[in-house]
Amino acid sequence: MLRPDQQQRYARHLSLPGFGLEAQERLLASSVLLVGAGGLGSPAALYLAAAGVGRLVVVDDDAVDLSNLQRQVLHSTDRAGMPKVESAKRTINGINPDVAVVTINERFTDRNARELVGQCDLVLDGADNFPTRYLVNDAAYFEGKPVVHGSIHLFEGQCTVFARGRGPCYRCLFPVPPAPGTVPSCAEAGVLGVLPGIIGTAQATEAIKLLTGIGEPLIGRLLRYDALAMQFQTLSIRRNDGCPLCGGDPTIHTVREIEYTCVTPAQRALEIDIAEFEQLRNAGTRCCLLDVREPHEVAGGTVPGSLHIPLGQLQARIGELQEWRREEVVCICHVGIRSIRAAELLQQGGFERVASLRGGFAAWMKSGSVGGEA
Repeated sequence: MLRPDQQQRYARHLSLPGFGLEAQERLLASSVLLVGAGGLGSPAALYLAAAGVGRLVVVDDDAVDLSNLQRQVLHSTDRAGMPKVESAKRTINGINPDVAVVTINERFTDRNARELVGQCDLVLDGADNFPTRYLVNDAAYFEGKPVVHGSIHLFEGQCTVFARGRGPCYRCLFPVPPAPGTVPSCAEAGVLGVLPGIIGTAQATEAIKLLTGIGEPLIGRLLRYDALAMQFQTLSIRRNDGCPLCGGDPTIHTVREIEYTCVTPAQRALEIDIAEFEQLRNAGTRCCLLDVREPHEVAGGTVPGSLHIPLGQLQARIGELQEWRREEVVCICHVGIRSIRAAELLQQGGFERVASLRGGFAAWMKSGSVGGEA
């Protein structure tokens, strides 16, 4: 039976037709694995905690960054630099002390995937990269646990549920990841801040339905959302008999991370690491370090001696770099994605010796070799 304070907290659930005490008790006894405490994981965690999910296992190896706060509502300005899982736990504990929060401050990998998935009733996929999505899908399939999938891009998002034996899996929809360089990351292309709020809340809704047994989950259906048109669309999706995981003649029999890179081999050839860049500077080579981040990012710290031109302005302002046309130009952004595009633009503009700093400003700061300045 619920305690008096729980009866008050969940009163609107208890009086809800078709929900009531039984569904609330199921929530309190349930456990959800939340893969990612970022854009999608934030709203999902908030609503699952408020609803009374008894145990949330949050796995994420990232730290809170100011650039997250436009959409990752679990976190706050004063927590910049804090591990996201710790920030998530602090917020969730403030919302609902009934929820036991287990923090896993590490990456979701093939070494821990099945163990983490196996200890929970379902998985909520808030990953922001293809390897983790495939890994979540495969581990959940082998452990027989449903996955509430969500993804976002620019102004659009999608949500569905993968449940073994009841519909398609992620590999049925996407047998192989897209070619490197064809899908820009959120850091490179941007994302509307409220978009993950819509999709993450939809994921939380599906999770609650699955845990309590109410309603019809999005199994075999894909919900698509266009924020610019404010339009939802539901598409039917089917299991692929030739799927390498759940098809009639499967070829995948174990959980293994896929090899995937966000950049093409040609783009990778443009990169240099921090040690190589420092060798250039220490050798006295005349070198321009071009920071292509946005002004608000630069305000948080720069590499001493760098020149700032945002990537979106680079083509129009390329004339400002004419003195460097035959000299070394090393481009830098936050994590090393936009800087590759900047290096390509300079190459196309006739610059002879250009490179991108691998890992960007984030890697520079982590290296500890040279500090940033405000």
